[in-house]
Amino acid sequence: MATLTVFDETGGEVGTYDIDTEQIAATVNKQLLHDVVVMYQANLRQGSHNTRTRGEVAGSTKKMYRQKGTGNARAGSRRSNVRRGGGVARTVKPRDYSYRLNKKAVRLATRMAIRSKIDDGELVVVDSLGFDAPKTGRMASVLKSLGLDKTTTLVATADHDVAVYKSGRNIAGVSVQPVRELNALSVLKPNRMLVTREALDKIKDGTFAGAQASGEAAAGDE
Repeated sequence: MATLTVFDETGGEVGTYDIDTEQIAATVNKQLLHDVVVMYQANLRQGSHNTRTRGEVAGSTKKMYRQKGTGNARAGSRRSNVRRGGGVARTVKPRDYSYRLNKKAVRLATRMAIRSKIDDGELVVVDSLGFDAPKTGRMASVLKSLGLDKTTTLVATADHDVAVYKSGRNIAGVSVQPVRELNALSVLKPNRMLVTREALDKIKDGTFAGAQASGEAAAGDE
């Protein structure tokens, strides 16, 4: 059981929040977290790298000079990989790096990541973020009041809040996501996580995307 302090937008304490971290995830499996994070990072790779073979570069295929009698080392065509402008010996070609792990394991990893943030004291609870309209300055002020202005922060809301999203998207190091879109990489990548009380209620009750994987193992394909 963890007791978290609840703050308002000005940084003042307005109460506490009790949460049983074992309800979120029974344990934190670092190997599973690592595997899932690597999967997300691999899926983000563009894979558009390309180098040319000697058959793809421009230039004559004629032997540059005769084999013997010139005093020079033996040479083939200008397309040889040992010459400037020639082809590459071991080329890299466009490829798809993406792959999938078991869906239940991926969801469980999300819950483990959230629990690790709580266990490490890296989760901050705010009573609410009542933005009537997008205000980047106001979001920056809230983060500063909560001591999050000099660190990377994930702002988690109960639902998709356009005003909050637009208020935080232009602040360097700040990302905004509803709890249903959280994943292990988005939770673990920033140094801190700012979550509203309503969003934490959804995490506590298990009514978000990572809720269906509690106690499942990581294996197989999705």
